[in-house]
Amino acid sequence: MPGLTRVLVPALLCAACGFAHGAAGKGEVAYRWVDEKGVVHYGDRIPPQYATQESVMLNKQGVEIGRTEAQKTPEQLAEEQRAERERQRQKQHDAFLLTTYTSVKDIESLRDERLEQIRGQRRAAEQYIENLHGRLAALQTRAFNFKPYSDRPDARRMPDDLAEDLVRTLNELRTQKNALSARDAEEAALRAQFQADIDRFTELRKLAGTR
Repeated sequence: MPGLTRVLVPALLCAACGFAHGAAGKGEVAYRWVDEKGVVHYGDRIPPQYATQESVMLNKQGVEIGRTEAQKTPEQLAEEQRAERERQRQKQHDAFLLTTYTSVKDIESLRDERLEQIRGQRRAAEQYIENLHGRLAALQTRAFNFKPYSDRPDARRMPDDLAEDLVRTLNELRTQKNALSARDAEEAALRAQFQADIDRFTELRKLAGTR
């Protein structure tokens, strides 16, 4: 079998070159393309159904002198555009890092400043939530004097303004607790972003040092 392969491969190559030369006999060049079944074809013109696929231009000697890339799908074009936007964004961010900071300590200093701002907002939110809990406790104490919370036969129906205050306070308490959770997520994201900037800044400085 190895001996047969040594005979067949040169023969096939010669046949291909001969075909390309014959096809080019009608003109200056020949073309090579592959159909949907993976079969290679040669000719002096490309059939219309393969015009958008990759093809190779050959001279009379069967040597490649040109190549036409396959027409890209809308999905491929969109992905290339997305990748190019990401490259440009990274390039701009790299320039920002190198022109804004002189050392890792500069980045850490700004990070700590931003984190302290978030902690200040968190402390204010926690104090507000504590106040809301106090207000809610006072409202609930009042509510126990009225139906449906009181078991006294002579208990009156809860006043509308008290019921509204209870609902409003509960809703505000829920809102502030959600905001507090958002502060936690914001702090985690901030730490991650600054750590990524520190890693990238260190990498860029090393690259600059090796050039």
